[in-house]
Amino acid sequence: MVHIGGSHVQAGTFPNTVRQEFFKAYPHSTASRGMIFPYAAAPKCNNPADYRTRSQGRFGLVRNVYQEHIKPLGITGIAVYTLDSIAEVKIVFRDSVTQFHTTKITLMGFNDIDTTFTPILWIDNVSYLPAKTVPEKRQFIYENISATDSFAFSFATKEEDRFTITGIFLENENKGITYHSIGVNGASVDAFLRCEYFEEEIPLLSPDMVIFGLGINDASKDDYDPSAFKENYLTLVNRFKKANPHCFFVFITNNDSYKKVEKKYQVNKNALSVRKVMYELAEETGGAVFDQFEIMGGLHSMDKWRLAKLAQNDRVHFTKTGYELMGKLLFNAIIREINLREF
Repeated sequence: MVHIGGSHVQAGTFPNTVRQEFFKAYPHSTASRGMIFPYAAAPKCNNPADYRTRSQGRFGLVRNVYQEHIKPLGITGIAVYTLDSIAEVKIVFRDSVTQFHTTKITLMGFNDIDTTFTPILWIDNVSYLPAKTVPEKRQFIYENISATDSFAFSFATKEEDRFTITGIFLENENKGITYHSIGVNGASVDAFLRCEYFEEEIPLLSPDMVIFGLGINDASKDDYDPSAFKENYLTLVNRFKKANPHCFFVFITNNDSYKKVEKKYQVNKNALSVRKVMYELAEETGGAVFDQFEIMGGLHSMDKWRLAKLAQNDRVHFTKTGYELMGKLLFNAIIREINLREF
């Protein structure tokens, strides 16, 4: 399962709630944690709640929201790159519900100058070199390892060299559910289409279901065009279909939101258009719609959610409690749909 979106997903609470609900309902279905990214290695970049990123040395940041990328991007839509000759990234898991066991880690990235450079993996003060490298796919593969709560990568590059991380893929031998969450603050549909290696890297995720949470940033643009929005979405859908023609798609409508116009908040009526497009996309792809716009109460409902402390004062994002509520509702909707289709 792949949950892809903007800041609602990068913040992590929404997708992690869905993930936890699946594993609480089906405790023997836990597979791997899947794709993660060290967001907080870069300054002012927020990390998902279920793991922490600790770093040493300075890092730069590239996001797919930029029209031009100084580093090519892949499936995660984001990258961090070293700015010091000695740097380290450490991942520490905090999820109290599920402890994932990892036996294989694929570090996705590349070095600018020294193409023979190899990052070192550290687990409990033991170092590992990659069992295999795949330069053409920008992959460093570490196997025969055992990690649960933490691991780290160290990078000792030449003075003017840079190593770029575009993702960290965690696997094990367990059969079951892997729930990937891929989010970039401010991302629109076309932002992911601009990622140079996005389509090439989709098969790595083995997508059976894709949950799209994209649209809130598209609708906030002054030049929002429903036709172009739908066309971009269909292009993104088709890229996933190439990896799995039987992939099922869930489209999450925009939440009710406001945007500032001349220092005053005005309700964003483009949510109605986005909602209409989502239903058209579901019809044309045989997918489903999770109508959080309707769940909230439609236009102007954001104020009620804000007063109930379920949404933030920016009138765009939910609070932690709001995201947890929406995550549980999405899980229930998916299970109900699965049960209906089975019978």
